[in-house]
Amino acid sequence: MARTSAQDSTDAPVTKGFLGPDRNWHVGAGLMTLATVVAFTIWAFTHTGTDINAFLLILAIAFGLFMAFNIGGNDVANSFGTSVGAGTLTMKQALVVAAVFEVSGAVLAGGSVTETVRSGIVDLEGMAIDPLAFALIMMSALLGAAVWLLLATRMGWPVSTTHAIIGGIVGAAVTTGLVTGTGGFAMVQWGEIGKIAVSWILSPLLGGIASFLLFGAIKRRILAPAARAIALGSRGYDDAEDDEDDDDEEDDADESWQRHVPASERMTELQQSAFAESAALDLTPGGPGAELIEASADLTKKQRKAARKVERKAAYHALEKRVPPLAAGAAMLLAAMLVFKGLDNVGLNISVGGGVLMLVMLALGVWMATTIFARALKKQSISRATFIMFSWMQVFTACAFAFSHGANDIANAIGPFVAVLDVLKTGQIGAEAAVPTAALIAFGIALVSGLWFVGRKVIHTVGTGLTAMHPSSGFAAELAAATIVLLASVLGLPVSSTHILIGAVLGVGIVNHAANWRLMRPIFLAWVITLPAAAGIGAAVVLVLRAMF
Repeated sequence: MARTSAQDSTDAPVTKGFLGPDRNWHVGAGLMTLATVVAFTIWAFTHTGTDINAFLLILAIAFGLFMAFNIGGNDVANSFGTSVGAGTLTMKQALVVAAVFEVSGAVLAGGSVTETVRSGIVDLEGMAIDPLAFALIMMSALLGAAVWLLLATRMGWPVSTTHAIIGGIVGAAVTTGLVTGTGGFAMVQWGEIGKIAVSWILSPLLGGIASFLLFGAIKRRILAPAARAIALGSRGYDDAEDDEDDDDEEDDADESWQRHVPASERMTELQQSAFAESAALDLTPGGPGAELIEASADLTKKQRKAARKVERKAAYHALEKRVPPLAAGAAMLLAAMLVFKGLDNVGLNISVGGGVLMLVMLALGVWMATTIFARALKKQSISRATFIMFSWMQVFTACAFAFSHGANDIANAIGPFVAVLDVLKTGQIGAEAAVPTAALIAFGIALVSGLWFVGRKVIHTVGTGLTAMHPSSGFAAELAAATIVLLASVLGLPVSSTHILIGAVLGVGIVNHAANWRLMRPIFLAWVITLPAAAGIGAAVVLVLRAMF
């Protein structure tokens, strides 16, 4: 007999004591983080030499790793929210995937050289700035952005870490200019700030439109037949017992009710999740599933069986014929995103023709593999087959997102830190600074640690707070977001990947008529105040650091 969550919470043994039931995971992640901090600190002193300000270097390491930790708690959690919310990955599985793909993205494609932040959003070249003042600006930006990210993460608000670090740099640089008399608000490139403001609207709008169109098509062309087959089931869900009992005479109402309850309770957790997805998608009032239930109320059992067989055949046909080209197109888009957004720093010299050929080969391989997989699932109930198919597809989108994220957004923490490290080592501000592999590894581990320790609230917001998320809808949201990120990169549009994914999740909610607009209000407000909040904290920190050093 199935058990409710309330029963589980009261009857199941609860592990008490220090750190709760996940004590071993907490301890393991904590020890991994501590070992990383110690090892990286030792490496940093050997890298820069011993004739430097040791306290300044320790602070820089702490601020840099703290920033990476909070990127993991907010941005990485944001990326995995759809997968965890859909039930495709557990929190622990998300941690493992993040550990492999985030760190791999950071190490393999995080960039061997980074430009020191001397122009762009703030014109530091116009300041008569000494190397120490420059290092203090970068350190203040790291701490200012990290503190704001931690506050937003604790509230469950997914925000842009790029906007946060930009705000920190603006606040610290302008404050330094005003204090030293070498600059002020005129240093800020207000046109760039305007582009950030545009991204608050453009990013979620583009993500929402793409997700609305993609998930709407998936729902109509792939999921609807499965939901109709479920609606026509004698017990209201797709189960093998329907076929076994179809030749029997109709039972009286009382016997039917008695058989219904234990049958539904015997469903596995996977089947329950699959039915919940189909019910949420197509059995809503006015939807095709609800209309079908009403229309089939007067059907005999044999008539219902005949209609259900037609819908099941259509559902399996959709899985075998429509999902493979969708998966192939998704593979091409994700591969292109990795090349343009993830592997651009590796130095791969791939011609346009060669790149297109590789993408076509990948698409064909995925098409054939998905077709074979779909045929193998015909022995499963249609609800379970649909759930499994989209679960696997969402796992691959999550892995691609993690790799791309580790390759790109790690720069928000490692860029300013490496600039400080270069100043401490050389005593001057260079145009470029080498990014050591040790730094990429350490900062990648800090990302994963942040995901585990503080990322749950953001995961809840993205995965369940804004709308109910399931493997098919989660896949659609992630793929739509990846598509917009890729197009924006090619076209040079001012967008934020975080805002795009939030818009994509809302797009799914609009399709299902279940978007939580009330929760979106504080999230949008957090987007707007991210830059000024990080700027204010960065300004305060730089004043303290200048007083100390």
